[in-house]
Amino acid sequence: MTLKTDLKINGDTHTLEADARTSLLDALRHHLDLTGTKKGCDHGQCGACTVIVNGRRINACLTLACMHDGDEITTIEGLGTPDDLSAMQAAFVKHDGFQCGYCTAGQICSATAMLDEMKDGWPSNVSDALTGDMPLSEEEIAERMSGNLCRCSAYPGIVKAIRDAATGEAQ
Repeated sequence: MTLKTDLKINGDTHTLEADARTSLLDALRHHLDLTGTKKGCDHGQCGACTVIVNGRRINACLTLACMHDGDEITTIEGLGTPDDLSAMQAAFVKHDGFQCGYCTAGQICSATAMLDEMKDGWPSNVSDALTGDMPLSEEEIAERMSGNLCRCSAYPGIVKAIRDAATGEAQ
């Protein structure tokens, strides 16, 4: 069964007519040619496919495109451009927060949304309190980014990049 779905991606509306079983990840990559989002494990375990939907980070491989009719979706292409990087993208470059680069798009989308979660006061499993300011400790970053795996183990650079982007010093 084919369904028509309107997806608002990076500020533009795309009308997708695809099989109802099409994942958001496959819609982005194969139907809309937005190949920045990567397919890693296809089981939601690695985070390479992380995108931001209505301000929350999700694994695009675990959700169907038709479930997001009218939703605001941000992919790595929507965060910045090579000539105008977002603060998080610039920080990843500055601190070498990538090696092979395969997981980088998902890491950057996840980190961007994670900082917004912290600003909104969402606690994590390692937060000292359920409300109030939360310090951006290594433990807090590691917990909040635990759904994004880096096969090259560029974690020290990723943590530095997130801290740098949070303080606005990357650009």
